[in-house]
Amino acid sequence: MSIKTAIVNGVQTLEIARPEKKNALTRAMYQEMADTLVAANADNAVRAVLIQGQPSIFTSGNDIEDFMGSPPRDEDAPVFQFMRAMIGCDKPIVAAVNGAAIGIGTTMLLHCDFVYVADDARLAMPFVSLGLVPEFGSSLIVPRLMGQRRAAEKLLLGDPFTGEQAVECGLANAVLPAAEVVAQARRTAERFNKLAPSAVRESKKLMRRATQDELLETIKTEAEIFGARLRSPEAVEAFQAFFQKRQPDFSKF
Repeated sequence: MSIKTAIVNGVQTLEIARPEKKNALTRAMYQEMADTLVAANADNAVRAVLIQGQPSIFTSGNDIEDFMGSPPRDEDAPVFQFMRAMIGCDKPIVAAVNGAAIGIGTTMLLHCDFVYVADDARLAMPFVSLGLVPEFGSSLIVPRLMGQRRAAEKLLLGDPFTGEQAVECGLANAVLPAAEVVAQARRTAERFNKLAPSAVRESKKLMRRATQDELLETIKTEAEIFGARLRSPEAVEAFQAFFQKRQPDFSKF
């Protein structure tokens, strides 16, 4: 299985386990994560969710071949089910990030309640370099979180950034030695075993209540533009360049 799941000591773990493909995410993996999050949210035995990758990589983002073979066309696509499941999860979500977190590997962190990153972590949202636009509400959240100037660096230029920079700009709680990241994330997740579960859920809802409708509307708008961009000449050139292992040439557009 490319997604390993387990409930241990009140924590639902979602482990992205496809290191041979740099933990690239497929439709089946999105579906598995979506279904697991929905089930965890309804399970009284689960007090928190932990999302982690492998020691060498969190995720390189979408599996391009799988993605282009069947791009998301409507709101029932597995990737959108995953987005809604993350946003709709009333229980705390903790992320442990080792190595690279690319594209949705970074944008999913915007919807986690706690994020711990390794000192070797490298995060990036290179949508524009693929002829695409930001997704998962990042066009709304990133400017508010980082400010317009830093957001432009991350979303328009696609500049990668380190774990320390993720902490500095408010995306992560702490940067740790790589070997300690998962353990720290699990300790945080397990703390919720000793806290009033209904109070935790209601508090999380309140914290997100003011922006929930705006976030969902933004994700819908992003998805519409993203879908149109997938068919654009720029995106076609970018993906052809990816498969041909060359730099895309946007000079003709």
